[in-house]
Amino acid sequence: ILKKQHKKHINNSNNNDAAAMSNNGDNLRSLTFSYENGTAKFTVLDQLALPHETTYVAIRNIEDAWDAIRSMRIRGAPLIAIVAVLGLAVELTSNAKTVKELDGLTGGVEEVKTFVFQKMDYLKTSRPTAVNLFNAMEELKGIVDNADNTSREDVVNSIVTHAQYMLERDVSDNKAIGSHGADDLLARHTHPDGVRVVTICNTGSLATAGWGTALGVARELQHRNKLRSIAALETRPYNQGSRLTAYEIMTENMPNPCLICDSMAASYIRAKGADACVVGADRVCANGDTANKIGTFQLSIIAKEMGVNLV
Repeated sequence: ILKKQHKKHINNSNNNDAAAMSNNGDNLRSLTFSYENGTAKFTVLDQLALPHETTYVAIRNIEDAWDAIRSMRIRGAPLIAIVAVLGLAVELTSNAKTVKELDGLTGGVEEVKTFVFQKMDYLKTSRPTAVNLFNAMEELKGIVDNADNTSREDVVNSIVTHAQYMLERDVSDNKAIGSHGADDLLARHTHPDGVRVVTICNTGSLATAGWGTALGVARELQHRNKLRSIAALETRPYNQGSRLTAYEIMTENMPNPCLICDSMAASYIRAKGADACVVGADRVCANGDTANKIGTFQLSIIAKEMGVNLV
């Protein structure tokens, strides 16, 4: 199934394939962003078209960013936040209507801040339950409030600079997660060919600014030539596993891939074997409680009963 699906993707994709590969090695990228000579350019990979088409959609203003988040053209907690902050950067530097409105403000820096904060509030309405989105907007607001801004240009520059920093930080954080996760698994499993992984939902490059979180662990294992196999659960009801994780696995040629329905996880592990179920978490509480995609609880029970690590 995966091989047929990947072949169809190759046959239907176009010049966007080149953009699909990140500057961070050859891993898939969920977005492209550049800022030169005061102008920002921003595109996102249309995840609603996957796995059959690889298409990047331009984000020219905050309305485009809002729609990409609300329509689930992009999804994943880290990516939602990044798309919002980069969308704001594009809005303030490259949207002619907004630039003209900024030019017409006469009330000084405080009026500019109020103007910008209203746009942040609008972006929050794209996904009212997205904690990462709200945290990102509050972080950006704090940067604007605390920076030594004496002009409109200072306010805009502080936003663009910090938005770029947040993009780079997300990729860096994800790579650290992947590295620590791979170290932990390889310390526990010493088979010369590496680790057999099972995962659920989508926690890779398509859910983040790049590299991924839980799938980033598998990606790091592959980078070290220590990934023996990987199985992705389809992840009903929205099928992020079959539409997105399978796409990532095949695009990056991960070894011995398998796409399975959610109800056959136990049968697969018994028949094929697994060393670790590596899953994401939509939210981790201070007391250690976690919340994640429906089906993760079931997979955790299977892992416990079958002596498989849950990471």
